[in-house]
Amino acid sequence: MAETLSCSAGAVCKRSFPAGSFRTSEYLAVSVSTRIQRCKIHKRVSGRHNLVFSIRGASNSPQINDDGDGDGNSSCGKLGSEKRVNWTTPLLNFASSNFLPLALVTGVALGLANPSLGCIADKYYLSKFSTFGIFFISGLTLRDGDIGATAEAWPVGLFGLASILFLTPCVSRLILLLRLQPPEFVTGLAIFSCMPTTLSSGIALTQLAGGNSALALAMTLISNLLGILIVPFSISKFIADGVGVSIPINPLLKSLVLSLLVPLVIGKVCRETLRDVAGAVDQNRKLLSVISAIFLSLVPWIQVSRSSSILVMVKPAIFLVAIGMGAIMHLTLLAFNIVAIKSLSAISGGSKSIFSKEQNARALVLVASQKTLPVMVAVVEQLGGAFGESGLLVLPCVAAHLNQIIIDSFLVNLWRQKDSKGIPPS
Repeated sequence: MAETLSCSAGAVCKRSFPAGSFRTSEYLAVSVSTRIQRCKIHKRVSGRHNLVFSIRGASNSPQINDDGDGDGNSSCGKLGSEKRVNWTTPLLNFASSNFLPLALVTGVALGLANPSLGCIADKYYLSKFSTFGIFFISGLTLRDGDIGATAEAWPVGLFGLASILFLTPCVSRLILLLRLQPPEFVTGLAIFSCMPTTLSSGIALTQLAGGNSALALAMTLISNLLGILIVPFSISKFIADGVGVSIPINPLLKSLVLSLLVPLVIGKVCRETLRDVAGAVDQNRKLLSVISAIFLSLVPWIQVSRSSSILVMVKPAIFLVAIGMGAIMHLTLLAFNIVAIKSLSAISGGSKSIFSKEQNARALVLVASQKTLPVMVAVVEQLGGAFGESGLLVLPCVAAHLNQIIIDSFLVNLWRQKDSKGIPPS
């Protein structure tokens, strides 16, 4: 018995078997599967790929048309089909990977484009709601193990407090060496460098970076409480040389408790008492991180909108100088804390040191490198014009505050990408 397999290339493959040795259909199955790879694909003038199989002697054999589609599950598949590139996929992947910096930049752009919306949001206390939401989410995601890790990392927290309240304010001496106009820009940034850490963004960024958020919270609360006593001394020592400064202690303490501690406790209580809440939160941590980033992006939106009236008083070139000064100051603080944490890790046990743990290092670098704007505004209001026009003192600090959030969001995004790729910490 002889069966023939012919290809469109013109080649004919013959193979003979004794009659009755096995059925034609079985032979065809073996012949097609073993010789299909030898068939040549010819490209017509029209640009389409042609692949034609003609199997003689079998009426029920599968026919493959010139598009490469078969009646069954052909092993050739769709060899000639063109691959379509979906341009939306890389765009969505980029937005997902860089959601936080994109959200912050969008907030700044909205504040510049239409300040009235941000002022309305501020009028209805949307900024307070966003802060409440950030710390409520922090409470929901706070595991018992995180609290234990905070107690274990007390040396890191102690150095963080020293960096926030005593070491980084020394940068003010370098800032005061600058000679720029108006001089309030320089003085304002010098005052800003003496402030404690941010009330919300440092913790939110630490959480997004996978750092020790409980440690970040502890450093934030303690540094702001101690800052009530230490900030006046720092300003008098480094900037004013004896000018008395008073800070409204009771309102600031009340604000810290209501905006930070209360929502955190409520979130933690909900996690521990409500049924299935902990499991649902742990399964949706990525979604909660996105919501927290949206809350955080409301801060620059509202601050830029509120400062729009001051922006019109300053020439664009001068304002760009203020932005650059704030960025350089924050990059200096970041570099100092990164070098400090690596040095402390090296001299205290290397990879076994509590300073070498990536979660602790990220919390310290982010929290200890940021400065709070609300406390700075409260201090300037109490100065009563002793250092110049209050609006001009605050304006570069608004830019510096936005700079530090945006710069740190890119740093957080870099850490997250390293984590997703499984790159070990450096």
